[in-house]
Amino acid sequence: MKNNFGFKLGLIGCLTLAGATLALAQEHPAAPSETPVPVQIVALDECDPATFNAALGPAFCHNVTLGAFTTLSDLFAKAAAGTPDPNWDFEPDTVDIKKGTPLLVVDQGGEPHTFTEVAHFGGGFIPPLNSGEEVVSECSNGFANLAVAKTRILQGSQLQVSGLSKGEHLFQCCIHPWMRVKVEVK
Repeated sequence: MKNNFGFKLGLIGCLTLAGATLALAQEHPAAPSETPVPVQIVALDECDPATFNAALGPAFCHNVTLGAFTTLSDLFAKAAAGTPDPNWDFEPDTVDIKKGTPLLVVDQGGEPHTFTEVAHFGGGFIPPLNSGEEVVSECSNGFANLAVAKTRILQGSQLQVSGLSKGEHLFQCCIHPWMRVKVEVK
């Protein structure tokens, strides 16, 4: 029978060394992460697949709601009346963040949106949806405007906005301009 004493001593030494290393690591924890956790904003809409897809093309509206649909004609009628559909929104409407905190905008609706920073809220690039408001310069020319195209969020995708300076920042959808968010960076 072999003597395992040396093996046991070596194992005890390794475990002791590992325990000492663990204790040392616990006494001097790693610095907290320098990357702040993003704040999430959700884009919501209630597009009716039957009416939107008939007018805008197959599979344009990918709505997954359980019956709270807005038809394309209702969307335009409500906007023209100055009472845009409240189910088409960014949530939350206001956000307070510390400088350096990114925003993560997630499109959980059924169709595309934009999350475009504007100097002041106003109309988007589809005049019949503007409730009488003038198109803001940041939204003019629609997706032909590269700045607007870069802020497009497709169904099920997300957009990260980072590097915001201190102060107030206004964002709106250039398609559905009543979808608005005010971000205060402190």
